[in-house]
Amino acid sequence: VLFAFFRPQQSLLFLVIYVSIRPLLVEVNSGLKLIGDLITFIAFVKIVLSSGRNWKTLFSFKWFEWAFFAILIAGSISGLVQGVLPAAVLFQVRTFVIMYLLYYIIARMTLPDDWLKRLAWVTVWTSMISSIHGLIEKLSMRQLLLPEEWKYKTLSATNFVRIYGLPGNPNSMALLLLFGVMSLLFLQHIYKGEKYKWFLNINLVLFVGVFILTYSRGTWISAFVLGAIFIVTTRNWHLLKRLVIAGVASLILIYYPVNLGVKLVAKFGFDPEEVDIGSIAGRFGETFDEQNLALMTESGRFFYINKGFEIFKQYPIAGSGFGSFGGSATLSYGSPIYDHYGIRSDIYGGKYFYSDNQYIQIITETGVIGVVLFAAFLLGMLYLFWKERKTPMGKFMIALWFATGFSGFYYNIWELKLYTMFYFILFGVFASMTNQYTKFKVKDL
Repeated sequence: VLFAFFRPQQSLLFLVIYVSIRPLLVEVNSGLKLIGDLITFIAFVKIVLSSGRNWKTLFSFKWFEWAFFAILIAGSISGLVQGVLPAAVLFQVRTFVIMYLLYYIIARMTLPDDWLKRLAWVTVWTSMISSIHGLIEKLSMRQLLLPEEWKYKTLSATNFVRIYGLPGNPNSMALLLLFGVMSLLFLQHIYKGEKYKWFLNINLVLFVGVFILTYSRGTWISAFVLGAIFIVTTRNWHLLKRLVIAGVASLILIYYPVNLGVKLVAKFGFDPEEVDIGSIAGRFGETFDEQNLALMTESGRFFYINKGFEIFKQYPIAGSGFGSFGGSATLSYGSPIYDHYGIRSDIYGGKYFYSDNQYIQIITETGVIGVVLFAAFLLGMLYLFWKERKTPMGKFMIALWFATGFSGFYYNIWELKLYTMFYFILFGVFASMTNQYTKFKVKDL
């Protein structure tokens, strides 16, 4: 907290490290659970103090922000009316707000010229350490450098072949590496000469290789959408060539050797039986497998979508409220409507569930009112990016916006702290660079 107060700009960079490996840190020491919230709150306080008597500027908001606030109010009122615990409603609001505050802070902060470069380096080092750890995890059959709880966690055969890494989740690991790759490409753009050339190229191959080994289909799709839109709009075909070369190299130097290593370790070490190492084709094949489709209909994504629309028909205007269906709050507090609609709470080994679809959650919990406000929230951001569409940063944010939109179909993307942290930090940098608000000097002491 003291570090965040005296060096707020540095503490925001430290937040990248903390949020990326938070599951590991909390597993080791539960007292570290609120560090991220404290850093964000202190940085917010510093912005308020730096504004001096210019209080009016602190309440200057864009249309997407007003829509965002309206969603929070509408979902909260609806949840309380439907009998959701106040603590659960507050928990859900906090989940949505905490990372938005990063945007609020950075957009109003006068950033040093090299701040974005420092952000990229922190992301690269965090991704590199996580990648190396992930390879050790994979080759040791999840036996080395993991907390005891993680070593003996029961995983399905489908998930056992995936790298979980320091983030403790293969999808989160893939999202971290996605931003790690973006950071590498940004640094390669800055250092056009020989400086750091080999370090950056080696890590690009490493990140792409481990990214593939997470077998995160959703993040693969998001990465493709992001890359395709950015490359087409910028016509940076050299970037496409670099990514293709890195992809081929990662298959040859990382993907196949690691899978071969797993087979050897299983044969001569940890497990004498034949192991399933997984494959890219197999991972995509599972998506359309009849057995998998049946499971999704009985208790997975299709089940949640059907139940969501069933609840929506009951509460079409204002929805069933925050904390009632498949969000962060229901994971901790459950829901007062699950029993009535026959929604089991033991689908994930006794835990409540994410809807794994941000849109069905918004539709169910906030109804028509929330859908209109959520659309205004999304389109309001796109409008800001579109106005800067002729600049590289504007084109990048448009590509990131579309990738985020696609992610919402298979993730509760606006509730994933790792993703929203990077999104709102980059959005804040964009807003600061384009002078969207009155900015204040918040210097590190």
